[in-house]
Amino acid sequence: VQLQASGGGLVQPGGSLRLSCAASGFTLDYYAIGWFRQAPGKEREGVSCISSSSSDGSTYVVDSVKGRFTVSRDNAKNTVYLQMNSLVPEDTAVYYCATDLVPGSGCPPIRDYSYWGQGTLVTVSS
Repeated sequence: VQLQASGGGLVQPGGSLRLSCAASGFTLDYYAIGWFRQAPGKEREGVSCISSSSSDGSTYVVDSVKGRFTVSRDNAKNTVYLQMNSLVPEDTAVYYCATDLVPGSGCPPIRDYSYWGQGTLVTVSS
């Protein structure tokens, strides 16, 4: 079971990035997938989540990114995406994807995420 986040980079304020979370060894569609970020000197925080398709497939984004970030799933590619628009310097962080690997689950509390991918760095700067 592996998750790999990718798509980070350097972007100017107001720009966009799309992060990908690719899975190997399991089918993403069956599980809730969360996106998290950790900025330098700060605790890891939850950013977004998409519940399993067999739950209700609902999505969640934290208030600080609402209206700017969107989470989606491409089952054919076994990948979950985080589309990030209107980026601001405060979005600078290492972004991670994770799952609780519980089939059919809705979005769980942060403490229940047990499988984490390596992060991808997003830097928003002019």
